[in-house]
Amino acid sequence: MTPLRINGLYAITPDMDDSSNLATMTRQALMGGARLVQYRNKIANSALRLEQARLIAPLCRKFNVPLIVNDHLDLAVEIGADGVHLGQEDAPVTEARRRLGAGKIIGASCYDRLELAVDAERQGADYVAFGAFFASVTKPGAAGAPLNLLRDAKRKLHTAVVAIGGVTPNNAVELIHLGADAVAASNALYSARDVRSAAEKFSRLFKPAKYSIPHNYELSNDLT
Repeated sequence: MTPLRINGLYAITPDMDDSSNLATMTRQALMGGARLVQYRNKIANSALRLEQARLIAPLCRKFNVPLIVNDHLDLAVEIGADGVHLGQEDAPVTEARRRLGAGKIIGASCYDRLELAVDAERQGADYVAFGAFFASVTKPGAAGAPLNLLRDAKRKLHTAVVAIGGVTPNNAVELIHLGADAVAASNALYSARDVRSAAEKFSRLFKPAKYSIPHNYELSNDLT
């Protein structure tokens, strides 16, 4: 598989039970230039997760943007999502690759630990995520990651690097300068008065030409 290059705004959905509002805000984020969307809801039960993922999937497909499911590999498989994002306590990257196939996107949370990223890359992850770099409303107890971790990661790794945790359009500039290929945002995006405008502010920090996906990667067309 051609090495995956991920660049730009990575929108992460918030914990909420209003599926209609979630879909509306996600559409606005996509209109503002989000290049990936991660469906993440830590408070939802399995039925609500399925409902919400199925609402968001056609929006992502319309904008030709990959939909990544957080944590729940079974859900990603069930809806034919474009990929999965795994935490340290989730299924290993190798298992996700076996179940999803070679054309899907697999990301791994590596927190503040470069050695986790090295292992994730070895297993075949398409991107690794570090953070939190700043105080995070979404994950207030997240371990703080030093900014120079991004520079070290870019020197050590070949896979894409995503920065997460308290990211705003203002502090994202430094993260990108230090080597982040993409910045993940949840609260700064979904809690904004104008979600589309917030997304546009993030998106203007990146050059669109830097974003590409594997030549054999195809967005799912069978989501219901």
